[in-house]
Amino acid sequence: MLKGIILLIPGILLCGVVTVISLGIQAAEERVFDHPYIEALVVAILLGMAVRTAWEPSERWRSGIAFSAKQLLEVAVMLLGASISFAAILASGWLLIGAIAATVVIMLAVSYGLARLLGLKTKLAILIACGNSICGNSAIAAVAPVIEADGDDIASSISFTAILGVLMVLGLPLLIPLLKLTATQYGILAGLTVYAVPQVLAATVPAGIVSTQIGTLVKLVRVLMLGPIVVALSLFVARRRKGAAKEDTAKTASISPFKLVPWFIIGFLVLAALRSFQLVPDIAIAPVTRTAAILTVVSMAALGLGVDVRVLSTVGGRVTAAVTLSLMLLLALSIGLVHFFK
Repeated sequence: MLKGIILLIPGILLCGVVTVISLGIQAAEERVFDHPYIEALVVAILLGMAVRTAWEPSERWRSGIAFSAKQLLEVAVMLLGASISFAAILASGWLLIGAIAATVVIMLAVSYGLARLLGLKTKLAILIACGNSICGNSAIAAVAPVIEADGDDIASSISFTAILGVLMVLGLPLLIPLLKLTATQYGILAGLTVYAVPQVLAATVPAGIVSTQIGTLVKLVRVLMLGPIVVALSLFVARRRKGAAKEDTAKTASISPFKLVPWFIIGFLVLAALRSFQLVPDIAIAPVTRTAAILTVVSMAALGLGVDVRVLSTVGGRVTAAVTLSLMLLLALSIGLVHFFK
């Protein structure tokens, strides 16, 4: 246990250094311009990518970087639950929840159809469709064993996720002035289009707490769609393979609920429930939110340090086209949807 923690220290410290520099740049912007034009979390991603391009971290650094990119960001998402009341979920209305579910279903069909038109295999097309429509790598990891996807299909479908995820985090805020989006509209847009829950946090923090809360709630609804989709795919596979129906059902049953609903989302919901019942005092909200913001910057530094832009040359053209076009279609559909929620 202690040895494992010690192994994490170099990578975490490296991310911490990038974080301090990024926060310093943001503070300098605030002194000169009264407000930051580029938020610390964006600076952290760019600095991390610059370092990664010039120098590839050795094994000594990688475990800490990976821990910062995943676990620390998951903790940040969980802490955000303390600032959200279930009243906000109820206030969003069944219309929004229905629209989110419909968007997921529509994009599953469109992404799958597009991938097949581009000549990709059925299983690879399913993985790409689920990854783009629900929650990126988490959806791919949950769906892959159900449809018995091989390693090459899994690797191909997730190769682009890290880079596109970063591009969405960096580029999505630019649409706020371009499309004249309100805080609520931008939160919905981010929740509908960004791959992972933690990345939604990163994409919405620059837009304010309202966008962060709405974006997280919308994304949670998308993530919760993963369970029904996995079950539906299992039933589909079982029907296609009559002789293996029992085996497929057993595989579905063996999938841990924590793979479908990650621990940090459960923690988020628990803290939101505590907040709803006023068991989290108001005085605790500011430090908890600040802690979540700092952890997010640390994680964005780690995300940048883990992005190898050279992976673009190893991904097939048809896979690249399928993933990119699917994301663009999702973005277009989501932009059209947000204009109904003013």
